Amino acid sequence: MIRIALADDQALVRSGLRALLAEFADIEVSVEADDGAALLAQMAANPVDLVLSDIRMPGMDGIALVEQLRGADNPVPVILLTTFDEADFALRAAEVGAQGFLLKDASPEDLYEAIVRVARGETLLAPVPTDPVRARYAYRDQAPPTDTFNEREISILRLLAGGYSNKEIARSIHLSEGTVKNYVSEILDKLGTRDRTRAVLKAITLRVI
Repeated sequence: MIRIALADDQALVRSGLRALLAEFADIEVSVEADDGAALLAQMAANPVDLVLSDIRMPGMDGIALVEQLRGADNPVPVILLTTFDEADFALRAAEVGAQGFLLKDASPEDLYEAIVRVARGETLLAPVPTDPVRARYAYRDQAPPTDTFNEREISILRLLAGGYSNKEIARSIHLSEGTVKNYVSEILDKLGTRDRTRAVLKAITLRVI
């Protein structure tokens, strides 16, 4: 059983997420609140396995929540719910110690997979595009990649989709900027694209990310 602490300032959103997660037998929402401070207060008496929080909330937001947890040496993993245009927030949250990000229009299956993966120690470094995003950014060239992508390349592609620079990617995944540059060049070659923007659009269209 994965015990979840849920934070969102909108009661209807919290209710919807709680009902959605109740469909999965191995997930339980054991703590919930409308901001980070209230959530932390409840977690003091109710330990959880993972925190699922909106990144933007009045009072203590998702980023400040992560900062408080890490400042108290609490390693509980955190997934932040975000939107496709909040790359700066996502980068800041990664720097303070969040393990995952998920778009607010993600499917129940995407949410479940993210929770399970992060709970077992994996990291989701940037939001995964969902069907509405894919439709909006469909790319005309749909020729398949020349080769498969490894896990590191997928992570970098997701960060590129979030608008991260090579320097920011290097800092987030603990590689040198030169190594990241080499990865990006390899990604462009595999996708047959000339620049990062086209690479991201094609990767989204082909469901590489």
